[in-house]
Amino acid sequence: MTLQISGLDARFALAKAIADEAGAVALGYYNRRETLVIETKRDLQDVVSIADREVENLIRARVAAAHPDDGFLGEEYGLAEGSSGFTWVVDPIDGTSLFVNGMPNWCVSIAVLSGGEPVIGVICAPCHNEIYAGASGKGATLNGKVLSLDPTRTIRNAVTGIGANNYVTPAFVGRIVENLLEAGGNFIRNGSGALMLAYVAAGRLVGYYEPYMHAWDCLAGYCLIKEAGGWHHPFPVEGDHLTKGAPVLAAAPGAREDLRKIAGL
Repeated sequence: MTLQISGLDARFALAKAIADEAGAVALGYYNRRETLVIETKRDLQDVVSIADREVENLIRARVAAAHPDDGFLGEEYGLAEGSSGFTWVVDPIDGTSLFVNGMPNWCVSIAVLSGGEPVIGVICAPCHNEIYAGASGKGATLNGKVLSLDPTRTIRNAVTGIGANNYVTPAFVGRIVENLLEAGGNFIRNGSGALMLAYVAAGRLVGYYEPYMHAWDCLAGYCLIKEAGGWHHPFPVEGDHLTKGAPVLAAAPGAREDLRKIAGL
């Protein structure tokens, strides 16, 4: 039996409303992306634009107006501590490189933490007109349809998502891919870790692994996957761990042990 978390319902409703609004704003920028000034962050593949910043500012403002004591961590502007026990963890546009290059597989990712666990996860994929929404004890949905993972799906009869970035070596990523293929699996990478985690919750992918990922990229997807009946590797959120990266692994029940072995987790 899942204990009811006081204040969860109001924040879940707010997260869904904000995701819808933020997705519409982001889509407006996407449709006029040729006017955006693109900047780089860590490297030439790590890009940002005014769209990312404006969407994050919108989400921050909506949360602050409704729950001023909540904490907030966003990819673009960092962590603001709160006192309520709730912390919002947001990637305003996950897949910015796709976004600025005119590819549709980007999303807005909104999670809420309580007691060190992601208790709300909402992911909006505006180009696909899809909203994934889940909350602790309330299940997960895609555009209102309940998500429930099929335990017969494995790495051998379904597809696994793989993520990569320059926090880890190409050789390391290559070994993971090799191990997966040798075990009889296959993989895709669409450029948005948050969206691929949503696809795990929806049963489109049987699992997702990325050796190094940030909280704003994975926590919403983690909540969705758990509520759909899947499993995820814990993400460290205590102290300054929340603002640092960690390995991310999530799976449907039939793929859990294979993927843990392949990832070494």
